[in-house]
Amino acid sequence: MEKPKVIVICGPTASGKTALSIELAKKINGEIISSDSMQIYKDMDIGTAKPSKEEMQGIPHHLIGFVEPSQRYSVAEFKKDAEVAIEAVLAKGKTPIVVGGTGLYVDSLIYGIEYQDIELDEKYRQELEERAEKEGLSKIYEEAKKIDPQAMEKISLNDKKRIFRVLEIYKATGKNKTEQEIESRKNEVKYDYKVFAINWDREILYERINKRVDIMIGQGLIEEVQQLLEKYDEFPTAMQGLGYKEVVEFLQGEILKEEMIEKIKMETRRYAKRQITWFKKNKQTIWIGPKDLQRILDEI
Repeated sequence: MEKPKVIVICGPTASGKTALSIELAKKINGEIISSDSMQIYKDMDIGTAKPSKEEMQGIPHHLIGFVEPSQRYSVAEFKKDAEVAIEAVLAKGKTPIVVGGTGLYVDSLIYGIEYQDIELDEKYRQELEERAEKEGLSKIYEEAKKIDPQAMEKISLNDKKRIFRVLEIYKATGKNKTEQEIESRKNEVKYDYKVFAINWDREILYERINKRVDIMIGQGLIEEVQQLLEKYDEFPTAMQGLGYKEVVEFLQGEILKEEMIEKIKMETRRYAKRQITWFKKNKQTIWIGPKDLQRILDEI
């Protein structure tokens, strides 16, 4: 029996995924399902580059702005919610188009990876925080590397959240993240995924990132973060997002405004580089130009 077709448009931040996916949706009667781990949050619009109503051009979008910034949201929850959205789009006789740059979210779908929804052990997380403070994050990074060398290849030395997660998964399950992925990849994937990633000349992409950051500041990113800090008591994950944590540092007087802007640009460029590396490891990915709508239409 033929599996239902699902299109995936991924690639680095600021590569034009939103614009291309909307044009595609208009051509093929599609609806968009976001696979962006920051656009899931309510009240976080500017820093996550959420498409506006005008940009959406009447195309329905799913999994955008539906989680409180004070809540945790796991990959396991995303996979479940994304598959519900895919089924809803297919039931209308339309084509689901998964769009976003969060590699873990994309992989959970295209490889059918079942991530265990592990409850956070607050006590263990606090222990890791204290150790990172006393011993330095690099020591914990090396510890995580011994547990799961393959997963750590994709995690940078200063990515505290993901370093901790590798250790937390192992403590909770007795298996590392890579072992769990290998086991669950044996399951049959539900859909026929056609995966496209947008490719740019690196220097041009970096220019686009720098320009986007300037636009976000102009649109009121600092004010957006101030409002979030006033509205919500805690941010288990949300404020770790690019752009947000740097603005918090600025608001707390730790860095100057110019330093904040340059830091956001630098960290976003680094993130884009990691995204490109991640998507290049997906062998089924078809790399396309930023406006190569025809190539997608030809391939599907």
